[in-house]
This record gives sequence, C-alpha cells and structure tokens, in this order.
Amino acid sequence: MYTLIIILGIVLFIVLVLALIAPKNYHVYRSIELNHPTSKVWEHIKYLEKQTQWSPWSRKDPNMEQKIIGTDGTVGAVSYWNGNKEVGEGEQEITKIVEGKRVEQDLRFLKPYKSESECYMDLIELGPNKSKLTWGFAGQNKFPMSIMMLFMNMDKMVGKDFEQGLQNLKAQLQGE
Repeated sequence: MYTLIIILGIVLFIVLVLALIAPKNYHVYRSIELNHPTSKVWEHIKYLEKQTQWSPWSRKDPNMEQKIIGTDGTVGAVSYWNGNKEVGEGEQEITKIVEGKRVEQDLRFLKPYKSESECYMDLIELGPNKSKLTWGFAGQNKFPMSIMMLFMNMDKMVGKDFEQGLQNLKAQLQGE
C-alpha cells in the first residue's frame, strides 16, 4: 500500500511539473506577397464563401457539408462545416472587419476534439498592384492538451495548411 502511494505521488508530481512547463499559448501565421491590388484580394478574404474556394481543408474533403449562416461578409456571419477525419466538424464566425485591411474570426472546432482559436487575416498594400496577406490564428492550450503540446508542434501541424491555402489563393487570383 505504501509503495502504491509513493508511485501515485511521483506520477502526480510529474504531471504537475509537465503542466507548469507546457506551452500555454500558440500563435501560427504565414504571409504571402501577391501581385494584385488589395481591393481584389479583399474580396477573397472578407467573404466566408470565397474563403472556402481556396481553403486547403475544402480540398481535403470536397464532399464535406458546408453552410453559411447569416449575411456573408458581415460581423456575425458563420461558416459551418462537417467533414471527414482530416477536417472534422466546426465553425468560424466573423467577429470584426476593418474594411479593406483586416478580418477577425472565432474558430470553433467541435470534432475530433473541442477547441477555440482566434483567426485573422491582415491585408497590407505594398504598391498599386502588390499586396501582402498574413493569415494566422492564436489560442490557449488548456490542460491536459497543454501537456500534449510539449510533444507536438502547432506551427508544423497547421503552418503547412496555411501555406497551401495562401498558394491556392494566389493561383485563384492569377486565374481571374
């Protein structure tokens, strides 16, 4: 009995130490320079429906259920999806729009596990026909997920998808 108490105490101590040193927050972003005016790029990032056209996750499951709730391109509009194991189930809601410059969204995953993140897209004019788009998201790692983040890298997990999405957008803009 005494040995069991010692073992449980050691395990509890290890979990506490891991919880203390585990990353509490994450922030992943990628940027791309586009040879298009900000006005043209803006139309592809402001609207949820347009985002699905270049989203890397839409391409991972072309048969996923998707619907827009509310008035697309306005604060409060929600894009809902339900797809295969790669894309899961969730929704993103537009929470703030700075016309022509920034879109902020709440990203809520329902499956395969529940989580919430803040997503954003920043658009900067670099010249008459040149712009820079930064796409990112940030959030908090809650216990026990925070301990798992000691062994997983959110930047590596999601960064490639952001890069692919930005390349998809670039190709779409060039095709217009």
